[in-house]
Amino acid sequence: MLALFAAIGLGYAIGRVSIAGFSLDIGGVLFAGLAIGAIAPKAAPPPALVSSIGLVMFLYGIGIQYGRQFFTGLRGSGLKWNALGAVGVLCALGVALLLGQAFGVSPAHTVGMFAGALTSTPALQAAIDAAGDRSPAVGYSAAYPIGIIGPILCIFIFSKLVNARVAPAPAAPATVEILLDIQQGTTVAAVTAGLPPNVHLVAIRQGGGNKLPDPQIQLEAGDGVLLFGEPGALEQARRQLGRVEAGRLASDRRALDIARFFVSRAALTGVPIGRMTFPDGLDAKIVEVRRGDSVLLADPDLTLEYGDRVAVIAPRPAVPKLRQHFGDSIKSTTEVSYMSVGLGMSFGVLLGLVPIPIPGLGHFTLGLAGGPLLMALILGKLGRTGPLTWHMPLPANLTLRAFGLTLFLAAVGLGSGAPFVETLATVGLLFLWIATAIVLVGVLAGLLGGQFLLRMATDELLGVVSGITGNPAILVYANKVQPGDRIDAAYATVFPSLTILKILCAQIAISALR
Repeated sequence: MLALFAAIGLGYAIGRVSIAGFSLDIGGVLFAGLAIGAIAPKAAPPPALVSSIGLVMFLYGIGIQYGRQFFTGLRGSGLKWNALGAVGVLCALGVALLLGQAFGVSPAHTVGMFAGALTSTPALQAAIDAAGDRSPAVGYSAAYPIGIIGPILCIFIFSKLVNARVAPAPAAPATVEILLDIQQGTTVAAVTAGLPPNVHLVAIRQGGGNKLPDPQIQLEAGDGVLLFGEPGALEQARRQLGRVEAGRLASDRRALDIARFFVSRAALTGVPIGRMTFPDGLDAKIVEVRRGDSVLLADPDLTLEYGDRVAVIAPRPAVPKLRQHFGDSIKSTTEVSYMSVGLGMSFGVLLGLVPIPIPGLGHFTLGLAGGPLLMALILGKLGRTGPLTWHMPLPANLTLRAFGLTLFLAAVGLGSGAPFVETLATVGLLFLWIATAIVLVGVLAGLLGGQFLLRMATDELLGVVSGITGNPAILVYANKVQPGDRIDAAYATVFPSLTILKILCAQIAISALR
């Protein structure tokens, strides 16, 4: 117990040390564990228990957060992103196996270097399961620093040599008040039907008062409407309907007001806005949804999640009831349904035990690395099953993932400290060179293929390369080089699928070479 928590505390202290902008971050826990394990090998906790619990926690959080984006990314641009990422991972694996065989490195150490060079903790667990011992952790530990430094240097050089191709970022949604110049008797439904995509009619002003947009209300010239949407589409709507006249609706809060609430009631999570009903026939309209730092249009098919902050237009007396309806509790947005987490993780562990046949190679299982991740992706896509809400508040999800990964790295380091020192003393330099080759081939295959063959936008390409390498520190650096939401979108689309691919590569490679 003392060794485990000492590795965690000292590891995070080491991870904060920055040299020329580079730091190990959470990877410092692994090296602190290796050091303590080398000094006191008998202090290592039972690896099969502690590291496995940590890994399942980490993978479950990843899958729940990115499940919907992952399945959406299996079509459209996501197919191209995943194909490029898969090429990078397979090229890296090919180089690892060729060099490992050429220099007489054991398959377990070779695949461990592959996992470390691509900073894939789940692939390390898969390699450990396939090898039947913890020897892959030695190769992983030797390659891990190169797996962070190498991609960052490649992205830095790439950004200096290649002109960025980046589509303009979409402008944030805005509001506009329009004084109508339309034919008398035109209904709200007719006006709404004629609006451009991504523009919502959220309120009207008629007879000196503000109203919610009942589809049956008939409008006439001189009435006002409040629109919310993308700026370009709003300008198109203005040309269709009349002229801008700000201040008439927004300054009058007597009948209608706008209020913001945190979504913290379990009954509302996983429910599309179009299917949501307000209590006691309350008349209100959701205008926008703020999720993290993003502002989203309240489309009917948008599903609410814990921690979303919704803007609602409603009569002023209805605000207290709406607050109760949404929950509006910051505290409860950090709480977790341990029933859904426990069941979801159980389903994932069971899925990992299912044998999958591979012709010519026998059977393999997804194991504790692949099973929980795949199940969490499915549950993250579903969002809700009857009374069970699978989604977690983002702060709780991030905490679960970070703590799980910390436990895993600490336990693996403590259990691998002594063999790590022994191996590095004899073949450490060789392992570093092999790890460097793995990283360079994987990253350059992604960068050059995406830039010159697929002609991808630079921000998308950096997101895919960050997904190939996997470490969040690389994603953070890519965002500094080329800021934009599409980097995160591409990373979220490819990271789960490439993690599963790395898991399969690790298991199949060791099984085939033993």
